[in-house]
Amino acid sequence: MNNNIKPIINTPNIFSEYYEFISGYDYIYKSEGLVKHIEKRHPECIDYLSKLEEIISFPDYIGINPNEKEKSFELVKIFDANIQIGIKLDVSKDYLYVATLHTITNSKLQHRLKNGRLKKFDK
Repeated sequence: MNNNIKPIINTPNIFSEYYEFISGYDYIYKSEGLVKHIEKRHPECIDYLSKLEEIISFPDYIGINPNEKEKSFELVKIFDANIQIGIKLDVSKDYLYVATLHTITNSKLQHRLKNGRLKKFDK
């Protein structure tokens, strides 16, 4: 792993109860590229970068994006906005990392719950 990748938090064991592939990974990482991605693509979410540990530790919803080809999962935390992070598996280097962080509307949240893409996270 290179020096631009830093662990955020130990992967919560309960995540593997939702998706088995998560059980083999001890940490979730972030790279310096995440900050650049958020600044460029989702600047309204810059303040939420400091809340990554909280979002991962206490998500309100968990799910899988059916459009992703790689193994990945999503977490949503409700603050003053609905914040969604995408966590992907880097297959070549074998680690989980936060790939994106952005807001979703209440209607998207409700639609994703209704169609099963997201599930209520039972702590």
